[in-house]
Amino acid sequence: MAETPLALLIAGPTASGKSALALVLAERLGGTVINADSMQIYRELRVLTARPSPEDEARVPHALYGVRPAALPGDVAWWRGAALWAMAEARGAGRLPIICGGSGLYFSALLQGLADIPAIDPAIRSQARAMLAEIGPAALHARLTIKDPRTAARLIPNDGQRIARAYEVLLATGRGLAAWQASPALASPDWRFAAIQLDPPREELQAAIALRFGKMVEAGALAEVEALMGQALDPALPAMRALGVPELAAHLRGELPIVEAVQRAVTNSNRYVKRQSTWFRHHPLAEIQDTVMIDARIGSIAQLSERRMADLTRFIVERR
Repeated sequence: MAETPLALLIAGPTASGKSALALVLAERLGGTVINADSMQIYRELRVLTARPSPEDEARVPHALYGVRPAALPGDVAWWRGAALWAMAEARGAGRLPIICGGSGLYFSALLQGLADIPAIDPAIRSQARAMLAEIGPAALHARLTIKDPRTAARLIPNDGQRIARAYEVLLATGRGLAAWQASPALASPDWRFAAIQLDPPREELQAAIALRFGKMVEAGALAEVEALMGQALDPALPAMRALGVPELAAHLRGELPIVEAVQRAVTNSNRYVKRQSTWFRHHPLAEIQDTVMIDARIGSIAQLSERRMADLTRFIVERR
């Protein structure tokens, strides 16, 4: 049997420079960049999710970017299966899979396996979503805390999408989501993993997020959101809740001036970055022994010296 193959993980918070690093390492090492960002899977959100540009995608193979319509939500189970397929395709082509993104649950599912939760009856799913719309995420989180405190403790009280998901699983199966996840039926894959984790100072990320969001607006983010609104999609869909979408949609409806919409989007992005950074410090990625930490933001790959890039390249080559 051939040696267990290696995949490289590049993880970190929004605006830390993951995509730039993944692109250069893919060029140096003959890699395929595989998306592990839960919003970059949606084809309608190239600008607001800072997806790799067409020019970047032409430089090396990319996978799982812009592959689903906003109307068709992608969940963790779907991504895991698609990512494993893309990793196998890369290996078959003699390329190194480079899984790049900031969605902690995606990395967790890949590294630790995934619970085989039964399909949820659409009527129960509708019941949970209706309750979310009626009482709001904080109140639904409070109800979940009473019925399933273990799962509720893992969720942020304003994260309506995940709270509704946890509530529907409890209603449908009589078992909490945390209990399902504690005994994954889909085991960890037969791969070895090395990781590069970006963990820049918070103030660097805050400045980068504000600058980047302004550039997104200039690059067509408003038109992107307007086109998304034109589909009349369920506002609970993940794509409709992507960073920047609710705020710019409020502006387009005449509810917020553009300056305030941008300020709110930047504030919400900073809150998300805080959660991402905390997750990556304490969850499965932190347990990978072959991990390199980069404690500065990579606004441009030129900010990494040639010596540092050579060290990163050697770190990976020695493990292949």
